[in-house]
Amino acid sequence: MRLDANTIVFPLPIDKLLDVVERSLRVSFPEAYRIFIKENNGAVPITNIFSFNQQEYTIEKFLCILNDSESDPINGWYDIEATIAQIEDRLTDNEDLVGMNVVPIAALFSGDFICLDFRETEEPAVVIWFHEESEKFSPVTQKVALNISEFFEMLNE
Repeated sequence: MRLDANTIVFPLPIDKLLDVVERSLRVSFPEAYRIFIKENNGAVPITNIFSFNQQEYTIEKFLCILNDSESDPINGWYDIEATIAQIEDRLTDNEDLVGMNVVPIAALFSGDFICLDFRETEEPAVVIWFHEESEKFSPVTQKVALNISEFFEMLNE
């Protein structure tokens, strides 16, 4: 996958910040994703189109992790936790859940998101979350890859 290096959001997150975000969301990011975001926080992919089920999707940008999203008015909108705050109750199917089980990691052109889906296994699948169809405590998703590494490979094709 090729990324526009000029779009990487600094400062890059360090392990300590990733640990805080994981504790807040009550998830454990896959190691491949942790490595990716520590090097490419919020980057815009140059190879941004992938095909799935005879349909093409365009990634606008990967979401970033910021220490303080409010201090960065432009990139703050694309902070993972800020994004979750906007659509939180449409990302889970369990209103009693503390934490998250569908975590957005990239914004798609259509207003949908690429997400890590922790609902079925410890190693999250990668899904498309559909914003127009998802309702409170009823996220509508479609699995596009078994894991994050497989998804990254889709962007290399």
